[in-house]
Formats: sequence, structure tokens, C-alpha cells
Amino acid sequence: MCRLNSLFVPAALAAFAGLFLASPTWAESPAKIQPRGYVVYQTAKAPKIDGKLSDGEWDKIPWSEPFVDIEGTDHPTPPRHQTRMKMMWDDQALYIAAQLDEPNVWATLTEHDSVIFYDPDFEVFIDPDGDNHMYAELELNALNTTWDLLLTMPYKDGGKAVNGWEIIRLKTAVSVNGTLNDPSDVDQGWTVEIAWPWKGLQELSTAKFPPTDGDRLRIDFSRVEWDVVVENGKTVKVPNRPEHNWVWSPQGVINMHRPETWGEAFFSTQPIGSVKFKPDPARDYKTLLHSVYYAQKAYFEQHGTYAAELSDLDLESDFLQQIKLTATPLSFHASIQTPKEAGGETWVIDQNSLLQQQTAE
Repeated sequence: MCRLNSLFVPAALAAFAGLFLASPTWAESPAKIQPRGYVVYQTAKAPKIDGKLSDGEWDKIPWSEPFVDIEGTDHPTPPRHQTRMKMMWDDQALYIAAQLDEPNVWATLTEHDSVIFYDPDFEVFIDPDGDNHMYAELELNALNTTWDLLLTMPYKDGGKAVNGWEIIRLKTAVSVNGTLNDPSDVDQGWTVEIAWPWKGLQELSTAKFPPTDGDRLRIDFSRVEWDVVVENGKTVKVPNRPEHNWVWSPQGVINMHRPETWGEAFFSTQPIGSVKFKPDPARDYKTLLHSVYYAQKAYFEQHGTYAAELSDLDLESDFLQQIKLTATPLSFHASIQTPKEAGGETWVIDQNSLLQQQTAE
């Protein structure tokens, strides 16, 4: 799901986005979101990228939890079809597999960098250094037509989508378990296989790739599904109905472009199945900084200036007194130093949601 309006994308996409893209709801803080985590094990043998997931290495890798509605597990209408993903890695690439149950597999778009979510699709979002800026999005449909784009920062912060960007040496494949574009029978679904080379992430990040044992990155997955009917033997979308967005780690709102609430990949070189996922020890402190960011945005929307004092913001936290805030009418920086057990670093966020580790001057 990519609801946007950008000078870098086709006019048709901008027009589509205008139907759905509302003003940001700054009151929607990420504080209540608990991102999911997944242990990504190292593999000794790279899979063959054919979409069939028949490599023996994939059989050893556990599936993720089923996807949920983008707004959360308590959404009144849960996904009607199951979606799962799994990941592994080696020194060359991150490997992603997905299984999408679907009784009527269909797709129409065949041109690379089309607006793929016009069709049912599978999407991957990666922020390789977790700073909310310079992150990647990949979409593909059941025809294995792809759309890869670079986001300079989230759209809510004025970010642009660089549509001409290409993922270096990306490999993707799809396998349909059934018959594509034939609504007269019942399909089982389709599977996706992706090899995303580390070189395609290194150019977006100050982090070093390939990862080492214990490294982590922000990642999430989305599936777009449409309500359809069959007319004259063809599958067509029901007019004037929005898409369904089913995701691995929920966002809390209908907006995939909130990297701070994406899930977390934890890389391991240990035997498969031997490691329990460990969340980022600094996550609670980073989440607090994001809460300050959202509170500042809400304050700015009301007053036309950023708050100079934390007491002016509607925030509650046991760690609130540890935050240092500096602000001008049009900008702010909020920082917090984490305790030793959470890394001992100082993290800072600004008015564009850029989250960085503060370096010594």
C-alpha cells in the first residue's frame, strides 16, 4: 500500500492517492504499537529464486505469524485469507519468501514500475539503519511485475518517492498454485521468493552489510487485496471500495509509511531454531522520542509553532524528565540518553522524524 502524492511518481498515481491520502493524524502516537520480531537465520546455501520454495533450506526456516489488518489485531474485520513470510540470509543477500492464500489469483500489470497495488500485491519495506529516512519499498504482483522505489523520508514529513531508483541485482520470482486469471476454478494461492542483495541496502545506510550475529533492521510486509466480482468471465474490482491492507507488523493506522512501527529482523548465525527474538533494548526510549515527535506535530498544527517546553505537550512517561528538548518556531530536537543496559547511547529526533544516534562533538 503506497498512498502518496509526489513529484517523482506518475500523475496517475498522484491522482489515485488523492482519493485516499488524508492529513496526518498527529494524535496517533506509536506508543501503543508493539512491533513484531523475527529471527533471521544464516543459511549455508542460497535458495534458487524460482518462487516455488522447494529448496530444502526453506523447509528448515519457520514461518512468521499470520498477517493481520494494518490497524491491528483487534480490527473488526480480520484478513479473510492467510498470509505468512519467512526470511534467511547469507553474505550476499537477504532472502524473503511469502505464501499468500487466495482462491482466485489474478493480476493485470506487466510493466516494471507500474503502480502495482492497483493489482493484489505483496510488498516489502526496509529501513536498513532505522532512522526513518532513506528507506526502500518493493511491490510485486502474481505476474512477478515489480515496482521498486526509494523514499527520502515519510510522506507526512514531506518525503518524495524516487521512482527511478532500482534495487541493485534484485531477483524475484512468483509461483501460482492454481490458474492465473481464471475465476472459473478455485486456486490455493501464490508464493513469492526474493533475493535482496546487501549492496542494494548498503547505499541507503550507514550500517554495514552483510550483518553480523545480533544485528537488526527495521522491516515490514504488506499485502493489498481488493473486493472483486466476476463479469463476463473476468475478475474486476468492485467500484468505489478501498483496498484491504494486511500486514505482518501492524501500524495502528492505514499508513505503511511510519517506519518507527515496522517490525524488527534480528540476524543470527546460530543453529536454526536455537535463538529467541530479542527486541532492541533501546526501543522504549526511541518510542518515547517518537511520541515527542507526534506531540510536537499536533502542537504545531494547533499553534503554528513548536513547543519550547515538554510541559506544553500532552505526554506521560516515567522517563519524560530525561528528555532534553530544544526548539525554534519551525524546528526542534528531542534527545534522551539510554542506560547502559539499553546501549548507553544518546538518541535524538527532529521535526522531520529523523532518528539518529548523537555523536560526540
